[in-house]
Amino acid sequence: MSLIELFLIAVGLSMDAFAVSVCKGLATSKLQSRHILLAGLWFGGFQALMPAIGYFLGSSFQKYITAFDHWIAFVLLSFIGGNMIYEALKKEDDDSCNDSFSVKTMFILAVATSIDALAVGITFALLPGVNIYAAVLFIGAVTFILSGAGIKIGNIFGLKYKAKAEFAGGLILILIGIKILLEHLGIISF
Repeated sequence: MSLIELFLIAVGLSMDAFAVSVCKGLATSKLQSRHILLAGLWFGGFQALMPAIGYFLGSSFQKYITAFDHWIAFVLLSFIGGNMIYEALKKEDDDSCNDSFSVKTMFILAVATSIDALAVGITFALLPGVNIYAAVLFIGAVTFILSGAGIKIGNIFGLKYKAKAEFAGGLILILIGIKILLEHLGIISF
């Protein structure tokens, strides 16, 4: 997996956390550095933890599914991406738009925004040459940065970019899933 692919996956995965951070920033009247740091740590930490868990789960049964692992990677990434696009297009009030940074609130939001990273971790276990330690650190760092930026952007601009960010993240994951499938089938090579 190339650095560009990993970066695109990290950005795609972090879009949920970015969108929630935008909401949190919007709801926070007196933005403080600790709000930015808390969002980055919670979301970045869970976005790093979940693919690690998924990778080790996927590694345990990888030998049984090698013949069709590319299809699993494609389906998982397409499903996650499709769900993100659906959520971006759905018009519904978001309960993440409150100003609470309590442990309970942040834990629930961090888990909710990182579930898709668990499935991506399983996908990593099925792909050759993935350095999981570098991947999870990279995903965590990108999410940390984008979550902190989301808090600030939300505090300044509001919800204008929330749906667009989720849509873009979903599209990126679908395209990477298609690329994995097409490479395995020998239709394209990079």
